Amino acid sequence: MKINYYTILCMASLAIAAGCKQGAKEPDAITGDEIKSHIAVLANDSLMGRKPFTNGETKTIAYISSQMKKIGLEPGNNGSYFQDVPMVEITSTPSPVMSISGGKGNISLNYMTDFVASTRQEMPSVQLTNSPLVFAGYGVVAPEYHWNDYAGLDVKGKTVIVLVNDPGFKSGSNTLFKGDTMTYYGRWTYKYEEAARQGAAGVIIVHQTEPASYGWSVVANSFTGAKLYLQEKDKHMSRCKVEGWMTEDAAKNLFAAAGITGDFREIARRKDFKAMPLNMNASLTVNSKLKYSTSHNVIGVLKGNTAPEECVLYTAHWDHLGIGKPDAKGDSIYNGAVDNASGVAAILSVARAFTQLKEKPKRSVVFLAVTAEEQGLLGSEYYASHPIFALNKTVADLNMDALGSYGETNDFAITGKGQNDLEDYVAEFAKANGKKITGDKNPGAGGYYRSDHFNFAKVGVPALDMNNGAESTAHGEAYGKEKQKEYGEQHYHQPSDSYSADMDAGGMAQVANLLFKVGNKLADETTFPGWKNGSEFKAVREKSMGK
Repeated sequence: MKINYYTILCMASLAIAAGCKQGAKEPDAITGDEIKSHIAVLANDSLMGRKPFTNGETKTIAYISSQMKKIGLEPGNNGSYFQDVPMVEITSTPSPVMSISGGKGNISLNYMTDFVASTRQEMPSVQLTNSPLVFAGYGVVAPEYHWNDYAGLDVKGKTVIVLVNDPGFKSGSNTLFKGDTMTYYGRWTYKYEEAARQGAAGVIIVHQTEPASYGWSVVANSFTGAKLYLQEKDKHMSRCKVEGWMTEDAAKNLFAAAGITGDFREIARRKDFKAMPLNMNASLTVNSKLKYSTSHNVIGVLKGNTAPEECVLYTAHWDHLGIGKPDAKGDSIYNGAVDNASGVAAILSVARAFTQLKEKPKRSVVFLAVTAEEQGLLGSEYYASHPIFALNKTVADLNMDALGSYGETNDFAITGKGQNDLEDYVAEFAKANGKKITGDKNPGAGGYYRSDHFNFAKVGVPALDMNNGAESTAHGEAYGKEKQKEYGEQHYHQPSDSYSADMDAGGMAQVANLLFKVGNKLADETTFPGWKNGSEFKAVREKSMGK
């Protein structure tokens, strides 16, 4: 797109102002055209793909904050619309070979072919030197499932090898964890966190395509180049020195050398499984380059009338991938119109709907556009660990990420369906409109743990991530599925995810309208929604609420 950024900014502002003056719509009548007017600005080439630490960030957060002010939201952070998010950029370069000594003979694992590795520790260099290897099963400590792969195990100075996903996956039992539906214990992020809590020097996850839900190339590509992390006071020294993955073939060779044969997933899911020393040692050096920068979350608030200290939170990430590799057409700007200009446009539209209510809600309503989701959900993680509104007074998080651009649907898709009471609110309003609710099409992929709502779930706040379903109102389910597939294969994280004047934002408006109704109901209640029995986040919420 070659339209001047400031021209679009003026056009969008005039269009929104005109819509507000007309007063012809009900307060909850968010239209696709309103959402598109924001996407046109946020996905313009002049924002350079909205990458943190660039001029694109400066323009993006300026637009979002100006719209919040124009809509009538107050600054959400002690007089400011911005929350600083200090980050460190680490470019890790492992040695070309991980050397495994002991056992029946030395083994050499080649970087990128057999393994990948990086470090979060803010050091010029970290080393594993003859670190004893231990097979720690799934690397899970889950008291509610009476499961502890680290029971009786001292891993200080050692490197643990663990399996991706959790014991329930493909076990044939729906009562072992959640069967084929991944719990957080199955996510790679959890594996790293738990290994660090146990004091391990290194942690290597065994890659397998089906339980991971993606191929080795996805893992390898994610370990290429610089990675962003939140700055920590301890400079991440509490994390393992080395975090990485190895291929399934490399793991099989390693286990065979240690005398472990057969299906190691089956071995690790046995009730009597005990961590197994491999009687081999790993050596690896990871060199790092460090760069420190600060990005920003954008936050606006509509103060509640009677309980302003309690809040309903709406979230969407503003960032995308910036300028990268050109596509076949020579376009190198990753505009992220769907991912996630759509979500930011939606929360701005919901905010406008709230400010036009005749009576303000009892509770405050907070609108948070977060940074660095694409780098690992960092902006939401920072807010969750540095909350402006107390977490035990935060009623719910309603998140929107990559809303479908294929028009209205007869269904809504809830990521991680079965987690909390917010789904019941959605179902109530959906049913009133003759719509239905669906869950994850691939529950083993752990989709609930892959967008910003998860960081709120992790600290106990009931969190909802909702999107359009697949059943197109105009063209049927086959059409909707084809459009979802087309986006995933041709446009996701590609320069072609760009704004078009003829894109159909009707489905985006559907989601925004429904979540406006849900949030409005929550904001006028005095009760708090909770987590359903069996959720791994129930205990932390009850603890924070003093239950």
